[in-house]
Amino acid sequence: MAYLRTLIKPHPTLSIQRQCELLGLSRSVFYYTPVGETNQNLHYMKLMDKQYLDTPFFGVGQFTDWLRAKGHVVNPKRVRRLLRLMGLSAICPGPHTSKPGTGEAHKVYPYLLRELTINQVGQVYGTDITYIPLEGGFLYLTAFIDWFSRYILSWELSNSLDTTFCLLAFEQACAVRKPQIVNTDQGAQYTSLAFSERVVGAGIALSMDGKGRAIDNVFTERLWRSLKYEEVYLKSYRDGQDAWQQLDRYIRWYNEERTHSSLGGLTPKRVLEM
Repeated sequence: MAYLRTLIKPHPTLSIQRQCELLGLSRSVFYYTPVGETNQNLHYMKLMDKQYLDTPFFGVGQFTDWLRAKGHVVNPKRVRRLLRLMGLSAICPGPHTSKPGTGEAHKVYPYLLRELTINQVGQVYGTDITYIPLEGGFLYLTAFIDWFSRYILSWELSNSLDTTFCLLAFEQACAVRKPQIVNTDQGAQYTSLAFSERVVGAGIALSMDGKGRAIDNVFTERLWRSLKYEEVYLKSYRDGQDAWQQLDRYIRWYNEERTHSSLGGLTPKRVLEM
């Protein structure tokens, strides 16, 4: 997938849109336009995103108090809207946390990993969505990670929280190796029939975190923390293409060169190939 993206360049007769169609790639990053948020709101979102990694139990009230203590004039209504825009909710359920999609078009599956010993590649893939700030806007990043090797199998960027980019990343991950179990949270993208039926229809068991339990997806959460502190917070991405190029560079390094003490000092790629 990374290679295919490098083939898309300005062309005298083929538009970017047509090149994406011919290669079967998502156009969201290439057609990224900044979401209509004020610079002040974007600043608040960056602050809250970083704080969330340290205090994922913060809800609307606590984030409101935290921002006010730093001298920012905010009210709960604004904070709630920005948290929902980022796709963040407290790990402890409360009256104002975001909710999964409801109705016949959404289905919640049980959590299958409690007391499960993960001892082989391809046993469990975890996935999630996180917020990526840009200069004057933001994107969403989704990724699939093999829990045993910590290898990032696939990832996609999007300027919306629809299910499409999650499905694309799922197909790319399965192209590397078909897993036994895919674990997600209860977000609307994953409880949608489009996603859940695709996973189950492929003969893969679908597992979902307990509501408000980020610890159920602990390896994916650790990936976000590493990616944010080792890459995202050190950079200022100009636009979607710049973000993609920089993230691609980091993820290649993470997979192929970054050693993990939990892997006995090996890299994810080395463990994946053992």
